[in-house]
Amino acid sequence: MSELGDGTRVVHAVSGAPGEPFSAQPVFASAYHLGGQDYYGRAGNPTWRSLEAALGSLEGGECVVFPSGMAAISTLLRTVLSTGDTLVLPSDGYFLTRKFVSEMDVNVVEVPTAGPYPSFDGVKLVLLETPSNPGLDVCDIAALADAAHAAGALLAVDNTTATPLGQRPLELGADIVVASDTKAVAGHSDVLFGHVTVASPELAAKVRDARTLNGAIAGPFETWLALRGLGTLDLRLARQAENAAAIYSLLKGRVDGLRWPGAPEDPAYLVAAQQMRRFNGVLTFELLDVEAVDSFLSRSKLVSAATSFGGLHSTADRRAQFGDPVPEGLVRFSAGCEDTRDLVADVSHALGLD
Repeated sequence: MSELGDGTRVVHAVSGAPGEPFSAQPVFASAYHLGGQDYYGRAGNPTWRSLEAALGSLEGGECVVFPSGMAAISTLLRTVLSTGDTLVLPSDGYFLTRKFVSEMDVNVVEVPTAGPYPSFDGVKLVLLETPSNPGLDVCDIAALADAAHAAGALLAVDNTTATPLGQRPLELGADIVVASDTKAVAGHSDVLFGHVTVASPELAAKVRDARTLNGAIAGPFETWLALRGLGTLDLRLARQAENAAAIYSLLKGRVDGLRWPGAPEDPAYLVAAQQMRRFNGVLTFELLDVEAVDSFLSRSKLVSAATSFGGLHSTADRRAQFGDPVPEGLVRFSAGCEDTRDLVADVSHALGLD
């Protein structure tokens, strides 16, 4: 049988066994009768394992879930890195990751996602974020994995923007995937969540032990919300990508700094098309200034100001207000699941293009 489609994979990844509910239900226990797989709520939970099995099956590795994307990436960094180690980090990636490592006793080399990359000799971990947030630049995961491994380094990929359906970094040679599932995986703007998936069972055990020790554990209800959201990821990504493509077409040649890796005209497209299985609903563009962004949002009936992405609703985030080193008028636009015709008409009116 040929590989199953994305819709089939996500629906059945979250399905229970015959005779059980169609998907795992939240287990709220903090203590268990001894003798079974679980003994205490900080060390294990059946709902965690259901979501970890689902995400692991989609990404091709062993998954460990966390209560937020930052909990996931900070635990990973503390697990892999020791005092004096060298980390290669995207200079244009998520700003809180840069802030976190600035407070660690490690050597940090910042590199733009699009490169050029230095030699990885002496490096312990290379962390990529592709497509980057918020700039949406892309780098060649397979090539950088080869370079990292040749130098004895591990390679991790922040896969938040791409999602497990859009990109499979472990199949491209990465050792680790980390993501904020608050965004498209959970997809309903109602839960904070994150995960780490690794190719090595030994590293997975270390990450899981670190989660138990530092108490960065997900609540069972939040885990269930993420699991429930994952089942419709294929459907939501399809509409979001359709809407992003339509908004890109509307804005092309009419705004500055327009980026969407799914557009053949985009500088990242050639690499993105080689390694991404599908595109999503996140694009960026620049308006003149803060006032222009405020005017756009006040005139729109469908687009809300919000600082996340990947949800059902279309949102716009002026990233400079949160500390990203970007132009004041740069907008990260997250296309939601509205009807394409309605969204295009609304954005056109809000920007005065109609």
